[in-house]
Amino acid sequence: MAAPSHAKNVFLLQLAILFIATSGPLGRVIAMPATVVIFWRAALASVVFMVFLKLQRQQLWIENKKDRYLILGGGVLIALHWVTYFISLQLSSVAIGMLSLFTYPVITAVLEPLLLKTRFQATHLLLGGLTLLGIYFLVPEFDLANGEVQAIAWGVFSATLYALRNILMKRQVSRYSGTIIMYHHMLAVSVVLLPFLFWEGTGDIQTAWPYIALLAVLTTALGHTLLLRSFRHFSITTASIMSCVQPVYGIILGIVFLKEYPGWSTYLGGAIILLAVLIESLRVRKQVD
Repeated sequence: MAAPSHAKNVFLLQLAILFIATSGPLGRVIAMPATVVIFWRAALASVVFMVFLKLQRQQLWIENKKDRYLILGGGVLIALHWVTYFISLQLSSVAIGMLSLFTYPVITAVLEPLLLKTRFQATHLLLGGLTLLGIYFLVPEFDLANGEVQAIAWGVFSATLYALRNILMKRQVSRYSGTIIMYHHMLAVSVVLLPFLFWEGTGDIQTAWPYIALLAVLTTALGHTLLLRSFRHFSITTASIMSCVQPVYGIILGIVFLKEYPGWSTYLGGAIILLAVLIESLRVRKQVD
């Protein structure tokens, strides 16, 4: 009976990653400052989560003070992660920003055993390195000679924030639903980024609102809730490695909606990433069986 359950969990994790990957093409069509986009994304998503929790007659606030602060802290990490990732992209290119961000599976493989006191697995480092190799082929024209060390530093910092948030939420997902956790995350992101509306304005929200709505509902509400749910069934490192298929999904979405056709190196990188995801999926399935 374990195999069908495992297959379902893998499918839901991959569905989460597909939904999160929509942030790529959606981000391309929203011509607004990153902090403003992320504020509207979080503000609208928080409303969606609140309505859903009300319909489910679930309590909105978390009574346990320690848990509440930890979850809100995770929201602050998400806000910083999103903003620093955009800074990396703005300072360099999508290539360098993406490669530096997707160091987070390797960072997770190192931090998770240290912070959660779990058994260290060298296999995770090897698979994390394999995904980095795949992403290297995915991103064209990567040239460190351009002197964009600062952009890479921002990207790796963003990856570290994302890894810390995921690790921080590992124990919380066993106590609270992904919906209630994401609701508090989005409240924290909205509060942290609210001052930027006074500095940068509200943006062209009248024109961009359909895309913001998709970003809030599909990418954030559905995608990140399903991702948090997966932490109940996989280690943070396993989920991180398997989520490295996200650039592949992003490229496919770019082909379908933006008519952006990649070169052969992109297909090679995608195949390497899919291989790493397949190996980890089969490896975890053997443990379940």
